[in-house]
Amino acid sequence: MKPTLLILSVLRSAETRSLLTGVLESAGHKLVHAANCEQSQILLSNGLEPDLVFIESPPAASFSELFDTFQAASKTAVCLVYGPGDEQIKGQAGVLGISLFLERPIAVADVSVMVEKVCNANTNGSEKVTGHMTAPELIRANSAHAGRVLEELADGRYFLAVASSMLKIHRQVQLLASVDAPVLILGESGTGKEVIAHLIHKHSRRSPHRFVNVNCAALPTDLLESELFGYQQGAFTGAIKDKPGKFEQAHRGTLLLDEIGEMSAQMQAKLLHVLQDGQFNRLGARESSRVDVRVLAATNVQIESALVGKTFREDLYYRLNVFTINVPPLRERREEIPYLIEETIRRSPEILRGGSDFAFPSRLMDAVLLYDWRGNVRELRNFITRTMTMRDPDTAIRELETKIGAGSRVVQEEPVPAPLNENAGMRSVVRDMKDRAEALMIKDALEVSGWNRRHAAKYLNISYRGLLYKIQQHQLAPRASAWSRPPSGI
Repeated sequence: MKPTLLILSVLRSAETRSLLTGVLESAGHKLVHAANCEQSQILLSNGLEPDLVFIESPPAASFSELFDTFQAASKTAVCLVYGPGDEQIKGQAGVLGISLFLERPIAVADVSVMVEKVCNANTNGSEKVTGHMTAPELIRANSAHAGRVLEELADGRYFLAVASSMLKIHRQVQLLASVDAPVLILGESGTGKEVIAHLIHKHSRRSPHRFVNVNCAALPTDLLESELFGYQQGAFTGAIKDKPGKFEQAHRGTLLLDEIGEMSAQMQAKLLHVLQDGQFNRLGARESSRVDVRVLAATNVQIESALVGKTFREDLYYRLNVFTINVPPLRERREEIPYLIEETIRRSPEILRGGSDFAFPSRLMDAVLLYDWRGNVRELRNFITRTMTMRDPDTAIRELETKIGAGSRVVQEEPVPAPLNENAGMRSVVRDMKDRAEALMIKDALEVSGWNRRHAAKYLNISYRGLLYKIQQHQLAPRASAWSRPPSGI
């Protein structure tokens, strides 16, 4: 079975883009479009790791800069699409090390042959691929998803890893399987910390027994104590019979203390005692109970700040911190987004999919990859469900483009230019000067137009979407005085 490639196209010609889209998507490959070199650099710098890039005779300077980015992405093969009169850019591509070429007008067979050879290289581990029009080229094998991991977990959950950071977590979990010790799972809200906990339980010797989850932020201290440790009949009004706590329910299994950073100091002290000797007292009980439980803890709180602020006990932290797993936010592993979308759609009820195969169009996928997803995987899944329900990709695209533009609305002072690095090469210096000049030009146009981005885009003679990407790239924002009303042109 041939691998599915993640392909980035940087094509100016609508005809070429349409032809490639038809050929590649019909073959089952995943295609991401970038309108220009600047957009592709944003995608690459934000974690996109394509197996193959089609780039169509860009300006020489932009191409040189973009190829530097491709070289940093060591798994990426690059094909230049050129036409009559593009011999100079083809020559420069050769100097930079590119030797995969397609000449316009492109034939469907030419595209299929080239992609087939890249697939074969990834499948067979070959390092050489010959373009059908060129000499052999060194192709970096192993596609971005060659190490893809998909594990089914309890209650319909699953663990997906494509990014190197998540594959590393999967390896860590496997190493922890034989080590029966506490694990502290850190990460922003919505990154999948509970999923990691389920994965640890699945791989441990305790997997035949129960996995019990307690949300420490959902209950006040008094209720949390009885929830964790249970109570005896008559311990308080309404305690008409004995009730075992979560520790007892998880005996011989795994207990996840979710949002432990929200636990009160009083409860932290009692929890520390249980972790030290494995004993606790039910509310109203005279005798201690002993349990055999593996404790996992998760929090989105910045632990270092909590320790400094004395809101989290150091002794408890060091007791839990035998092993720590840091789950990266989704914006730092954007290459997983297409796969998360695919899995979410595949697992959705048939009625939500409309009884047919549902897929995100390429333009919507581009916007999804550019958005920062501050709510992480949880926000992405909600967006997918909403998009499937509404069946209106254009509205979904507008929603994301608005959020991308709004993401730069943070009041800032005038940026102070960073000093030039005296050890930087000429290319770096020129690129830095170009970025500064571009940012100043865009900011001037925005302020002249009263931050009406559509008017500014027309003035700058660039697309509206292109301007949104530039605003995000340069982190531009209106002055404080401009916020008496929201920017127009959204």
